[in-house]
Amino acid sequence: MHYDIVTLEDKLVVGITDRTNNTAPDVGEKISQLWQRFYTKTVLTQIHHRIDDTALGIYTDYTSDEKGDYTVMTAYEVSEASDDQDLLETKVIKGGKYAKFVIKDQQEQVFSKVAEAWQVIWQMDLPRLFAADFEAYHLDPSGICEVHIYISLKE
Repeated sequence: MHYDIVTLEDKLVVGITDRTNNTAPDVGEKISQLWQRFYTKTVLTQIHHRIDDTALGIYTDYTSDEKGDYTVMTAYEVSEASDDQDLLETKVIKGGKYAKFVIKDQQEQVFSKVAEAWQVIWQMDLPRLFAADFEAYHLDPSGICEVHIYISLKE
């Protein structure tokens, strides 16, 4: 699977989180429910100072135990944090070196393609940092969705 090495700046993000791991029987359901909650009026109206309409799926706070827990976050990048974001969390995705994978398909098919890409990425011998990995969802008005998957790498 092709990827490019890119260097990113820090990103300030605001959104909602949950904790899971890839061996949990409900991991897919938890992540799906997090996205559903994210797209409610209650959440979206509290995210101020958005940079653009690119939704982010972020994976951080990995544990080093055999369970492999991590935090999953659905968010938008923002230019500054706000004080009135009661239900939301603010995080910084640290800048640095990332492997960037690109998936492009019709919106209805792109999610299964992203899941397939993760299966391949997990098997790759990348010098992963496990600081923050994330997906950036770019939706075209024509219904084409381009997803960039970023994997944090050791310097």
